[in-house]
This record gives sequence, C-alpha cells and structure tokens, in this order.
Amino acid sequence: MTRKSSGRGALVARRAAFRAALLAWYRANRRRLPWRESPSPYATVVSEFMLQQTQVATVLPYFGRWMAALPGFASLAAAPEATVLLLWEGLGYYSRARNLHRLARELAGRPLPRLAAQWRELPGVGPYTAAAVASIAFGEPRACVDGNVVRILARLTRDASRHRDSASASRAFAPLAQQLMNPAAPGDHNQAMMELGATVCLRRCPRCGGCPVRGFCAAARKGDPEAYPRLEPKHTERRTVVRVWCERSGALLLYRNPTGSRRLAGLHELPTAEQAGLDPAAAAKGPLVGRMSRGMTRFRISESAHLAAAGGPARRKGLVWVPLGDLPSVALSGPHRKWTSRILAQRDDRPGPCG
Repeated sequence: MTRKSSGRGALVARRAAFRAALLAWYRANRRRLPWRESPSPYATVVSEFMLQQTQVATVLPYFGRWMAALPGFASLAAAPEATVLLLWEGLGYYSRARNLHRLARELAGRPLPRLAAQWRELPGVGPYTAAAVASIAFGEPRACVDGNVVRILARLTRDASRHRDSASASRAFAPLAQQLMNPAAPGDHNQAMMELGATVCLRRCPRCGGCPVRGFCAAARKGDPEAYPRLEPKHTERRTVVRVWCERSGALLLYRNPTGSRRLAGLHELPTAEQAGLDPAAAAKGPLVGRMSRGMTRFRISESAHLAAAGGPARRKGLVWVPLGDLPSVALSGPHRKWTSRILAQRDDRPGPCG
C-alpha cells in the first residue's frame, strides 16, 4: 500500500471524529462575515463570485456596497452593465461580474437551482462555486475543493504526489474531500474547511498549535507541513507596456475595451502607445507621468505613462475623451483607477503639449 493510500485510508477511518472536531471549532471561532450573518442564496452566490481568487478583507467593502445597490437577483438582472462594472471596479477579473450579471438574468422568473450539477450549468459557475452554493444555501452534501482545501488534505495525509497546478491538485483531492464531507451539516463543513485554510493552515508558517484537527494531521506529526502540497513551481513572464497621457480642454484621453474583450470588456484604461497609433519607443521618450507594476496570473507587468500630443490618435477606434469631472462615474480597470487618481493628485498644473 502506498503512503498516499494509507494516509487517506487512516483519515477516512476516523472521519466521524474529524468532522466533530472541525465543526465544533468552526462554530466557536468562525469569523463574523456579512454573508454568514445574514445568509440567503443571493448573498452566498455574490460572496462566492467575489471570493474567487480574492481575499476576504478585500471583498468586504465591495460586498456591502453591492448588496446596498443590488439587493437581489431581480435588481441585478435589471441593472445596466455599466452599473455592475462600476460596483465591481477594483476587484479585478471582471469576467466574474459579467458572468454574475448573466447568471441573474438567466435565473429571472424561475425557481433557483438546488443542486451543484444544476448550478454548474450557469455562467461563471465552476465545481467549487457550485458546491459552495448548493451546500451552504440548500444543504446538498457536496464538498468544495480549492487551494485551501487541497493544502489541508495534503498535510493531513502527508501526500507527496506532485501536481502540475492547483486545478489538477483539486481534482486529485476531490474524492477524499467528498469522503470527509459531513452530511449532517454540509454548509458548515465546507465553510469550516475554508476557514481553517484561511486562518490556521496557512501556506507559510501554519498555526499548527491552534489547529483543531492537529491530532489527525500526519504532516504535523512529522513536523513538515510546509512541504505539502507539492505543486510544480510557477514561471512568471515579465512584460513592459508603454501608455500615453493626454489632456485636452479638461478631458483625459482613455481607451474603452471592446464589448468582445475577454477580460476587460467595457472598461476604460489609459491607452497604450499602439492603441493611440504611436510608436512605443518614441512615446517612451516623452515626459514621464507615472509608473506602475502589477501582477496578473503568470505575468508581471511594468507600465509607464508618458505625456503625448493628441492630434490624430484621438480619432482612432476605442479612444474617447472623458471630462476629468466624469472620471468617478466611468468604469476604469482597478489598477488604472488608482493610477490615474494618483497622477491627477500629484501632477503639475501644466498638463503638457496636447493638441
């Protein structure tokens, strides 16, 4: 018998005690989060969409504003896309907002699905989100498996298997997660696993001393929890982007991403030199307005903005002049909202040579 199978078998054999310890800890120590304190299927769906690849602390203010403006599926379905994107602005991964909007429109006037398999048929709902909604909102005993859960299960079993990425690891650990699922309290069980991974079983420096299931953990016994799970290292690709900054008559030149754009459809950004019809090398020689560096999936992107003359480029497709006073009501990508606000706050009163 391999170490992998023996570790899993030992844990499954003690699953009743594991479930009890995990659930007791969660109910005594869970964070008081708005979607937990005032639960509803809608609140669960919105929170799960927002929490995809985003930390709880970042989501909290967005969730409050969203629920105040769009308190239910009907109001979300009726809202224009511009409103949805503006409320989401800064959370990133804007396809989540558009998918949530489409989901609400598909659900309009029909009973809500109750099973994970049914939720999977809706826009933007993957295995994790479907299991979370079905278990938390409707009590289906379907296990959620994400990076946090993978980390917990790999350490509990001291599973040394190597995985290409988080997605393949999630698929590998899904059967074990389902075997451990507490059918008497599926929603709380899934949330307890999420909570444990987010607050105790951390990727670096796990708090094993305060872990409610330490007695079940093979890695804790061996003293090497940080060695698990074993994922192939990620390779980061660096990119450099040159953008232009141009004002004219109190308006700023922006580029509006086309509707068919996969990530940023409908969102505005400072235009790249290419979008403005300029040579990037030549544009980069212009006066520097600001720099920004950010990470996005496997990329590390360094961006610079340079003063440029307007001239003909403003007539190119996608370029729009936005009055400075209207910027708060225009949907910008989150990084560009912060960047343009900082530049405007710090810039000299002389905006440079615009046409």
